[in-house]
Amino acid sequence: MRIALAEIRQETCSFSTVRTTLDTFRQHRWLEGNAVIAPNDEPSSGIRGFQIAAAEEDADVEPVPILDALAGASGPLTDEILQILKDKLAAGLRQALPVDGLFFSLHGAAAAETEPDVEGALLETARAVVGPDLPIVAPLDHHANITARMMRHLTGLVGHRTQPHDGFDTAYLAAKLLLATVRGRVRPAMAWHKIPMITHQEQFLTSGGPMREWFQMARDFDSRPGVLHVSPFPMQPWLDVPEAGWTSVVVTDGDPQLAAALSEELARKAWELRERFWVYESLPVEEAIRRAVAAPSGLVVLSDTGDSVFGGAPGDSTVILREMLRQEVDQLALVPLVDSRSARAAYEAGPGAALRLALGGYQGADHCLPMAVDAEVAAVAEGFVDADANYKRAFDMGRSALLAIGALRVVVSEYAGVGGNHPLVYRRFGLEPAEAKMAVLKTASNFQHYRPMTAQILRVNTPGPTMSALHQLPWQRIPRPMYPLDPMDHWQP
Repeated sequence: MRIALAEIRQETCSFSTVRTTLDTFRQHRWLEGNAVIAPNDEPSSGIRGFQIAAAEEDADVEPVPILDALAGASGPLTDEILQILKDKLAAGLRQALPVDGLFFSLHGAAAAETEPDVEGALLETARAVVGPDLPIVAPLDHHANITARMMRHLTGLVGHRTQPHDGFDTAYLAAKLLLATVRGRVRPAMAWHKIPMITHQEQFLTSGGPMREWFQMARDFDSRPGVLHVSPFPMQPWLDVPEAGWTSVVVTDGDPQLAAALSEELARKAWELRERFWVYESLPVEEAIRRAVAAPSGLVVLSDTGDSVFGGAPGDSTVILREMLRQEVDQLALVPLVDSRSARAAYEAGPGAALRLALGGYQGADHCLPMAVDAEVAAVAEGFVDADANYKRAFDMGRSALLAIGALRVVVSEYAGVGGNHPLVYRRFGLEPAEAKMAVLKTASNFQHYRPMTAQILRVNTPGPTMSALHQLPWQRIPRPMYPLDPMDHWQP
């Protein structure tokens, strides 16, 4: 059995000023041909999930690797890189033929400058080469935006079952579905419903609240006879595209009526929960800093919701840093900042140098401005941080420096890398985050790497391209009416 393998993953924030280019992919992961699987030990990659599933098969499965391209989260793809991806995919598939199936790992929420449905375009490209009948199955991020074109060209799909994500689990299940389909053990029948709603990020964790309730319904449906996979898709909320919105997808074994009935029920449940998804937990920045200072003991995580690098923001907001300095925080506080100019200047000046810097605010100038500070370069570093997170084992942060600004310690980096969302960002400089009073994380959900040392998590209501105040974003292409941007009391699937 010959199975073509491809992975192309990028998550688009439509409101980011940064464009995703070939260099962006090369900073994260760009592998072609045999390099895709020789070796691929990324613990959460789609390719690795396929490899484990294939190894469990009784008969031999011959993988035919084409491309593994990862760009993380950022702004829209340039049209140039989208064309490169389509060309690489088509050429690789033509060379691979004949194959029995295509395992195509995608994110599901990518958009380009003039193509709002990147995954749909890529699947269309693949289908044009392999023909109308070849099984194509995709593992997807559950923050994907499912479109008609994606569904038209897919044989089956599997979305993440948890947030924080488990990419290996999703890819493994998708690979099992593909292999069973190719062997004729199952005949996937899919149904889906689009839900005209978006919600902010503060209720996205599946460990509690309304998201747990919605995802638990999906898991209950999974256990029913004839059901292969049930996938809720609460679309990431910063994607301004014509087919935006939440989606329910159900895959059954040859029973389209069952798939349609369960998908409709899942969609109705999301609509019933809509007001609970809009409960805010974030605090004004002034109050969040005051609470962190007053906390009796332990590390306080300050979630910079408007500048989430895992949501596609540039990571250069100075809003929280500015307030820390205004309140004259005199306890150890850790802040990550993406600023290539300041990072290069501090790296070249070296440890012990005293610098006057205009920090941050360059890429995200719509939401904050550069901030003039006097800082001492405490240490410098270059290259990768070996942090196992977000589909990767290591992150390239470029030239970086640890800056001392009073009691504050700012890691300024050339590239976003992992932001400050893993303790190793600080440990590489000899700092132990557990000993700090507070630490800023450029994420609204991915706190898991700090959990063992965290006494309290405070989401901070900061402005920015990934902010929770979705009403304030300049929507242009999203379909209307859309809850809660428009008055909507009733909706039927």
